[in-house]
Amino acid sequence: MKFARFAVDSKIYKGVISDDSINEIKGNIFENWEFTGLTFPLQEVHLLAPLEPNQVIGIGANYVAKAEDLPEELPEIPVFFFKPNSSVIGPEEKIIIPEGIDQVKFESELAVVMGREARNVSESEVLDYIFGYTIGNDVTAPQYFHQDGHWTIGKSFDTFTPLGPVIETELNPFHINVQASVNGIEKQNSPTSLMIISIQKMVSYLSKVMTLKPGDVILTGSPVGAELIGEGEFIECRIEGIGILRNTFVTSKVKSNLR
Repeated sequence: MKFARFAVDSKIYKGVISDDSINEIKGNIFENWEFTGLTFPLQEVHLLAPLEPNQVIGIGANYVAKAEDLPEELPEIPVFFFKPNSSVIGPEEKIIIPEGIDQVKFESELAVVMGREARNVSESEVLDYIFGYTIGNDVTAPQYFHQDGHWTIGKSFDTFTPLGPVIETELNPFHINVQASVNGIEKQNSPTSLMIISIQKMVSYLSKVMTLKPGDVILTGSPVGAELIGEGEFIECRIEGIGILRNTFVTSKVKSNLR
């Protein structure tokens, strides 16, 4: 099923997409929900980020360029980071480049949406705790990275975590490619088999550090090919089975004293 959040005449709904329509639902998508009987033509709605995350967790440097580059030994402590919920936007919303810099980096990613509370989960059980998958764009301003390796500020600006367009619950995450194009030119296209830390390993690891909750979003890393781009350019992050997450970059009109 393809779950979505959408707006019609400034009112926000939840729904399940079927062909060219979206059927409204009510209730908690992770527990109990039902159809209301209300249906909208898909072309008449504005899709939003498909959920309001409980929290957003990313993993750094998690792809290689080719299979022979996969390491024989995995890192003992993977590089994880948090992104604030205030950075989340949906399809077609503008990504704002912070004042004082001209470019930011796009990073197209498969995003895991947790569906059950997970604590000390084994790798073999992980998929039973996942609700579905969406597309994420881990927008980054590396100019704000701390010299000692702290990434938080460079990952945290408003609009820096586009998600969407839907949560697909029937996706096989092991037979897909994560893709991105800028202004129609392909920049990223890698199978998830090129992940260094697999979905099972990263979710299991995190569940042994913290209790994962329904609605937590885990960004699983970005393939080789991410680069800096600037105002007026548009990014399309694509995963077959989920869809296209499209956003345009604009320059901030708000003055900042951060740098």
